[in-house]
Amino acid sequence: MAIQKKFSLMIPGPTPVPERVLEALGRHPIGHRSKDFQNIVKSTTENLQWLHQTKNEVLTITGSGTAAMEAGIINTLSKGDKVICGENGKFGQRWVKVAEEFGLEVVQINAEWGKALDPEKFKNILENDFNKDIKAVILTHSETSTGVINDLKTISQYIRNHKKALSIIDCVTSIGAFNVPIDEWELDIVASGSQKGYMIPPGLSFISVSEKAWKANELSNLPKFYLDLKSYKKSLLNNSNPFTPSVNLMFALDEALKMMREEGLKNIFQKHERHKRAISEAAKKLNLKLFASEKSLSPSITSIETQNFDAESFRKNINDKYGIQLAGGQDHLKGKIFRVGHLGYINDRDIISVISAIGLTLYERNMVNENDIGQALIEAKKHLEG
Repeated sequence: MAIQKKFSLMIPGPTPVPERVLEALGRHPIGHRSKDFQNIVKSTTENLQWLHQTKNEVLTITGSGTAAMEAGIINTLSKGDKVICGENGKFGQRWVKVAEEFGLEVVQINAEWGKALDPEKFKNILENDFNKDIKAVILTHSETSTGVINDLKTISQYIRNHKKALSIIDCVTSIGAFNVPIDEWELDIVASGSQKGYMIPPGLSFISVSEKAWKANELSNLPKFYLDLKSYKKSLLNNSNPFTPSVNLMFALDEALKMMREEGLKNIFQKHERHKRAISEAAKKLNLKLFASEKSLSPSITSIETQNFDAESFRKNINDKYGIQLAGGQDHLKGKIFRVGHLGYINDRDIISVISAIGLTLYERNMVNENDIGQALIEAKKHLEG
């Protein structure tokens, strides 16, 4: 009889799922129009607003984070509208494609993959839009493909100063890992996905919608049916859903959000910051180069550049020998970087384990010595305790 291998997910998603959440996920389904299910919707909605730091409706869609982002675009904009899209990675690139697919006029603000978007470029375009032609700014907060976090706080201020433009933000790997005070920053559309900081399997996405966005919704003429947010808003008044939702994922969401409230937002954000620092500083001790610039490291993903070895074979070695799954690079970065996910249900032991596995694999390739590994672990311990 073969021994089942135990895997450790250290990728940016799906992320590990706590036992409490798995138990909730395994419950027998109930009717999605029943009173019991309405109570689940009521509970999750209140806790989603807490997590998002908003009084806005936070709608739940059965679909991925891409569904939520597409919904944000098609429910607030019209064909021919001019929008700014920030592109400094795979997902920023995706929103450019989605916007163009729906006939929007896209003004791109680009940065090299691994670099943060320059907020001053947004400021310059928005301040010079005297006719208020720009209807929205679409960007990714934490760029999952590169491990870069963009300066959403500053960019959102420039969007607010414009008065007319909406902010449509991909927060898929930042909600639940980084402080995103939606009401304080007056963000209009914020999209996220269940398999990231929420600590549940893939299949649900969430979208916070401001009053300004709802007003824009009245003028939107882009086609929509399943992703028509008006139907989700109407159903939410009765703690329901316009279509058949993923009932068991809602059980899981309810339990995960309760766990997050028990931990507290401040503790959650501090934990992710400690883990980011532990991984990034340990990597330096192992003579590895961070792909993202120091001041824009995502709290959710650390990307490491492999200058003199193939990242794919390195990931395979770690997976085969230590049962730890790391993510690779995408598109032109394949084989050139590997990504360590550290968001959601990750603890200090996971951080120590992945650093040890990376160090030992480098040691087996004669790229570091025993002292380097020891120094990396000591450095990690310093940040984990800090």
